Amino acid sequence: MDLVQKEHDRLLKKLRSSQGINSVQATIDLLQSARDAIAAAFRKDPNQAAVTLAKLQNPIKTSFNAINDGLKETHGSLNKYTKSLDKVPRLALGLFQDPHTLCQMDANVRYPDLKLFKDRPLPSTEHDVLSQQESLINRAIAMHLLREGQFSVAASFLSEISEKKALMTSNERSSASPGSPSLLDLDEVPSAEIRKEFASMYYILSQLKERRNLLPAIEWARENREALEARGSNLEFELCRLQFVWLYHGEPDTAGAIPSLIPGNWRAAMAYAKQEFHAFVPRYLREVQQLMGAMAFCPNLPGSPYAAIFNNTSAWEDVAQFFTREFCSLLGLSADSPLYIAATAGAIALPTLLKLQTIMKAKRTEWTSENELPVEIPLPPSYLFHSIFVCPVSKEQATDENPPMMMPCGHVIAEESLKRLSKGSRFKCPYCPNESHMKDARKVFL
Repeated sequence: MDLVQKEHDRLLKKLRSSQGINSVQATIDLLQSARDAIAAAFRKDPNQAAVTLAKLQNPIKTSFNAINDGLKETHGSLNKYTKSLDKVPRLALGLFQDPHTLCQMDANVRYPDLKLFKDRPLPSTEHDVLSQQESLINRAIAMHLLREGQFSVAASFLSEISEKKALMTSNERSSASPGSPSLLDLDEVPSAEIRKEFASMYYILSQLKERRNLLPAIEWARENREALEARGSNLEFELCRLQFVWLYHGEPDTAGAIPSLIPGNWRAAMAYAKQEFHAFVPRYLREVQQLMGAMAFCPNLPGSPYAAIFNNTSAWEDVAQFFTREFCSLLGLSADSPLYIAATAGAIALPTLLKLQTIMKAKRTEWTSENELPVEIPLPPSYLFHSIFVCPVSKEQATDENPPMMMPCGHVIAEESLKRLSKGSRFKCPYCPNESHMKDARKVFL
């Protein structure tokens, strides 16, 4: 996508700097002035019209040449942009399966360059499991809209689902197969509590990002202090530390800020530290000492050892992401939308799978692996969620049915290996002299 963005910026720059529109307007002005001159002099001297038209020949020709040159330059940039688009997977662009159909829909005028895309069908959906899980798909879409703060769009989407439920007749319900879920499933719609929680999260984020107001986030962290501490989270301290830095260092625009917390005053920062930091001293003594020690360098803070704390350009963005991650964690959700992750991973994997499908068709083979992909799909590190554990005893990879188990001594083996070693009684660890019982082993989540 970097190449596409680069060509897009270049094309936009060419369009903005193009003199084509100015040349067209200049031509129109010349023709209008000539028309007015001919109309005014026609009654006095009819021959004056021929003279006026003769004078127009060279300016009009020059103007048309300038227009054509501008169009050639713009057309060249447009071709480069189209070629860069052709290198991007079609799924990532959100195009239809058949781009020619899209071109024909608009009489080959608005999107003529889409013909350059190769017409390759998407993989077969004959064995698509999700096609029969409509309720799960609807829930994923609704959750994605809520997580992105698109509350009005989510409300419209859920309203359409409700209308579809109302239109379903009792015959349609009875004719549905017993095992297939339908739109009547109530768990497809996020609860009102979840919607309320996400609305609260985006209110706090808007205050944090737009008004530099940390107080709603700090209040939320204090209300959930026990749950955050149980997770080992230091969100509350990070928010309070950034509030201290904001009060001390401040920003020039303080519109909408709370009057008693106007930034740019080291005395206000010290007063805030005396009021709030005493609760953090037992756990964050070193960090608090650094903040207090920085006050001795007030005249030359940028040259002090604490400059990085008070001049972190990404501090607000970092704490916003930190807050979002912890907020979603307390709701039992991941920080990123699963739908976005699945769609992005699918777009990355699609070219490889299309190539694999072509090879398999040529060799007349079938995809026989059920729980794993037949080829390696390179994904970014942030999209790798499951570590691979190979049992050191059986040399087999752990699965959901055969998970890794940790014995009291700290060594980890697969559950099936553990059962074979224990045989219902105490056994010796294969890697150390310690003995244990199978009931003492704990399942490991990697």
